[in-house]
Amino acid sequence: MEIRYATEQDIQEVTAIYNEGIEDRIATLETDTKTDIYIKEKLFKREERYSVIVIVENAQVVGWASINPYNQRSAYRGVGEVSIYIKREYRGKGVGQKLLTSLERIGVQNEFYKFVLFTFPFNNLGQGLYHKMGYREVGVFEKQGVMDGKHIDVMIMEKLLMTE
Repeated sequence: MEIRYATEQDIQEVTAIYNEGIEDRIATLETDTKTDIYIKEKLFKREERYSVIVIVENAQVVGWASINPYNQRSAYRGVGEVSIYIKREYRGKGVGQKLLTSLERIGVQNEFYKFVLFTFPFNNLGQGLYHKMGYREVGVFEKQGVMDGKHIDVMIMEKLLMTE
């Protein structure tokens, strides 16, 4: 498997993997599948330090991850929000750990000192990965969103990438 920065040529595969996460109801509060145009705007029209990477096997993107802005205030410039999406048949096979390890290295290079992420308390695969990688639970936002007519809790986790 190879990890590299995503390019606009990856948009269709990235969109398909993101839509699997939406359809499976395990990774995002989004409920409507997205288009390639949406993904292009969301992931490829932003400041360069907010990196997007893909992991490729046999010339096929099997997962992707991104560093996203946490807050636009300058005081939070060193805090990045992390997103990771893995193709269904590759979940639980170490792909997420490889992506997160690379993302953390890239984050430090781009002067991020902390990553935060939002996950569902019932996303056991994700929780296992994040705990294994040293993320700690900060708390749970109760009834943070609505999905399929039900209120959903969202857990926030964090990891310090470097100390001062």
